[in-house]
Amino acid sequence: MRPIRLLEGAAGPDPAAARVVGALIVAVFVQGVGASAVLPLLPLFLRGHGTSDTLVGAVMGSFFVAGVLTQYAAGHLADRIGHRRVIATGLVLYAVASLGYIGSVGDGGYVGLRSLQGVGAGAVQVASLALVGVVVPLERRGRAFSAVFGAQLAGMAIGPLAGSVAGLAHLRWLFIATACASLLAIIPVFAGTTPVSPPPVTPQRPPPLTISRALVGVALVGVSGGLVTGVYETCWSLLMNSRGAHPWQIGLSWTLFAIPFAAFSPTAGRLADRLDRRKLVVVALLASSAFAALYPFLPTVGWLMGLGVIEAIAVAVAFPAAQSMLTQTATAETLGRAQGLFTTAETAAIAVAAGASGAMFGIARWVPFVVASAVGGLIIGALPPLWRGIPGRVTRDEHASGSPGAAEVVIVGAAAPGPSR
Repeated sequence: MRPIRLLEGAAGPDPAAARVVGALIVAVFVQGVGASAVLPLLPLFLRGHGTSDTLVGAVMGSFFVAGVLTQYAAGHLADRIGHRRVIATGLVLYAVASLGYIGSVGDGGYVGLRSLQGVGAGAVQVASLALVGVVVPLERRGRAFSAVFGAQLAGMAIGPLAGSVAGLAHLRWLFIATACASLLAIIPVFAGTTPVSPPPVTPQRPPPLTISRALVGVALVGVSGGLVTGVYETCWSLLMNSRGAHPWQIGLSWTLFAIPFAAFSPTAGRLADRLDRRKLVVVALLASSAFAALYPFLPTVGWLMGLGVIEAIAVAVAFPAAQSMLTQTATAETLGRAQGLFTTAETAAIAVAAGASGAMFGIARWVPFVVASAVGGLIIGALPPLWRGIPGRVTRDEHASGSPGAAEVVIVGAAAPGPSR
């Protein structure tokens, strides 16, 4: 009974909405386990195949460059043909690319494979988060987004441990496991949603996405968080290695970030639904940026791992609140494009930071961390003026007539099966 109560808390009493959210939770957890198993050791794997620090940054950054080029299109497709198809296609692409690492493909091949993974992962992220915004009432979306993010991070808590146990010598087997996990994640998506024919083609154009101050602010949240994330993608393992960390400690550091994130996610979701989401986002992002600036000056592996646990709580608060605000800015018919805009802005920032931070790390270990923190802090300072006058809280009474439920997902092709109870 407890899992059912948790889903009702996240999605509300609508059993169809709970079924959709539950399917996404299982899917992102399974895929998160597979994808994160190789991620902490991937920079070291590339180094072992003769890739320089600068090219490591290029390979890691290519994942996000590909996302920038395709995520808005994925959101548009989700609005037009249905979220279910986009999620499944993205998972298949990620699996195919993961299998490509089994062979030695050279620097250009690694860039291509990592790019294809970026296309697949971006499609899954955009369509999954947009689907939550469509099926869950607005006053409960903080909890629903937290449940999905928490499941993803729970998978990332397990994956790095498996990767650290296997080690660099057996990383190719982990690439196979990653492909299998991505394909397995399709099962709950198909089990928890049902296909619906796309809407008939009409001469009328789909409703446009309105670029409001609120939406611009949410996009800047993605940019600020993306800059820090991009530095971590390329430089975290390198920083840990420079402090004498063993591969198992590098993997454990990712796990120790993921566990508190997942554990605190239910509380973070309740905070996002009950408190001022604007203030939550600003305070949490400022805290995360401060941690990023501090890490390269910590002398020991233990301090790096320990403070990462605290930072995870700040990140767990920021993004469900930001995602809830994003869903206030768009209708159900345009939410895929709004989500695509957010993830494109976030991914572009990650791509720039991941691509540049390898070279900056070669100059001095502190440079990429401090630069990302400083630029992110300046961006955060622009949020309060953009969000002035925009509601930070939403109650059920205020949106009872406007909040979409699971029944409306038929419009975009992803309704959950089964009658309402």
